[in-house]
Amino acid sequence: MDKVGFIEINIKGSKGNLDLSPDNYDIREIISILENAEQLLYPGDKRDRPTISYKIEEGSVRHILKTSIQYIIGFNAIIGQVNQVQNIDFLDLGTAKAFENIQDIATKRNYIFSIKTSLDNTNEVTIDKTTRFYRTEAIWADAEFYFYGKVTNAGGKDKANIHVYTDEIGIVRIQTPISFLEKYDENLLYKTFGIRATGKQHSETGEIDTSSLKFIELVDYQPKYDAQYLKVLRDKAKKSWLDGISPDNWLNEIRGDYNA
Repeated sequence: MDKVGFIEINIKGSKGNLDLSPDNYDIREIISILENAEQLLYPGDKRDRPTISYKIEEGSVRHILKTSIQYIIGFNAIIGQVNQVQNIDFLDLGTAKAFENIQDIATKRNYIFSIKTSLDNTNEVTIDKTTRFYRTEAIWADAEFYFYGKVTNAGGKDKANIHVYTDEIGIVRIQTPISFLEKYDENLLYKTFGIRATGKQHSETGEIDTSSLKFIELVDYQPKYDAQYLKVLRDKAKKSWLDGISPDNWLNEIRGDYNA
């Protein structure tokens, strides 16, 4: 089997009186498709993803995105299920958002999207202004979270945010008021903090919509091994329930009297 395959995103539509083609397809539209295609194939951490190569072809506009066949096989199963149930609630958040973005484009521009793969007998899904590929809002509920980790970035010209590297889910970006960052005297970078935030959480899977996170407060968090504190706790335990206990008698009571 070939080690490389591709997905094809075919778009039919028009620009005024002209049929859609690569010659009248704007570069911003290309960028949008590329961003969403990356999310479709690799919705999680993209640092270690394989290379995705790209070309655009006639007919009306055909986006061809080539990558590892392993991911093409997985994506073929996804579009097969989406086409069958006509629903995206079962998808990972990144993949679901990519489908929603494509649905928005189809509705606003009256485009018809056909998405398939290079596999024999490929599955295929069509998205146009009559389809409704959006997540069910009721599934995503407001929630409150605590994230603990090292701050890797803080600030922003118009929309400020704090980036925190966590052991559980990697880097999370939290929308933060500029007023808080202006008033905070110390340098946050590369220090470990806890951050209390609000956001959306999937009511069934527990998945967090990291794009919805908003800052509430900073929690000073400096975990360390404190030998003296642990010694005090052990001393208290000895005085409270160990004091006055005969180890031999206690072991006999636990084991039972085998001679009885």
